[in-house]
Amino acid sequence: MKRTDRIDWVELMRTFVRIVEAGSLSAAARQMATTQATVSRRLQSLETLLGVRLLLRTTHATKLTDDGERCYQHARRVIDSWLALEDEVGQAEDEPVGTLRVRAPHAFGQEQLLVPLTQFLQRYPRLAVEWMLNDRSVDFLSDNIDCAIRVGAEVDPATVSVLLAEVPRSVVASPALLADYPAVNAPQALSALPWIALSSFYTRHIELFTAGETQPVRVAISPRLSTDSLYVARNSALAGLGVAAVSSWTVEEDIRAGRLVALIPEWQPAALPVHLVYPWSRYYPARLRKFLELMREVMPKITGMRRPPEAP
Repeated sequence: MKRTDRIDWVELMRTFVRIVEAGSLSAAARQMATTQATVSRRLQSLETLLGVRLLLRTTHATKLTDDGERCYQHARRVIDSWLALEDEVGQAEDEPVGTLRVRAPHAFGQEQLLVPLTQFLQRYPRLAVEWMLNDRSVDFLSDNIDCAIRVGAEVDPATVSVLLAEVPRSVVASPALLADYPAVNAPQALSALPWIALSSFYTRHIELFTAGETQPVRVAISPRLSTDSLYVARNSALAGLGVAAVSSWTVEEDIRAGRLVALIPEWQPAALPVHLVYPWSRYYPARLRKFLELMREVMPKITGMRRPPEAP
């Protein structure tokens, strides 16, 4: 590359950072919606300009050199500073621009959060959102995700986790199923019934809590069906397949209509925490900051949610 050529340093560094964080040139190309040849050319240009080898590449892996590690740390700081500059001089009154990539659970993402998300996009016309529904854990780097809404997941100390709300749960079954078994008057009686396991939260046992008791009662269960889908668990309970412990908001109308029965309501599973999770960074763009403000505001007010006791 000639010194007289126009050099987009920021683009070269962004590409290099994406290669490192995605784990390969091909993954970086997919995330940046470009070709592997373009990514390779940008890497070679950066190495030529710096006069050092940044990556050692084999057919199966890439590895940072010592110079590459130093370059990566500096590049991250430069990109963060550039994002801050874009926010400061390129926006009016901190208006978010660009694309925010969010992963949310299927149930929340399809129903509970769709209205506030739509209003959020209407408020900020220069913002776009990639709304990806997936109940699995998220790898922010390889999945190219800015933030994720997580329900009931353990907090990862390597990320920033903001507690937004909690989701009460109910133990329910259909009247038809209950007609074939003795009345359930105590937690341990639940073991005699067939179950639908919501594998994200319970499989072979479930813990139930009651007011005034600090220790839960652990109930062994025998699942007829295991699923990671809240909707499948709820619909299978409606069909009479078994007992299920599900988010209360999904079955409130079913209980009122008599399609499901809330079993021993004085004993319930612990409510599930809802977090907004995102990777640590030196700078967060306005689109992420504004989305966090939205989630903090609306999540505790959504039907079936409640503000956690420790939240202000």
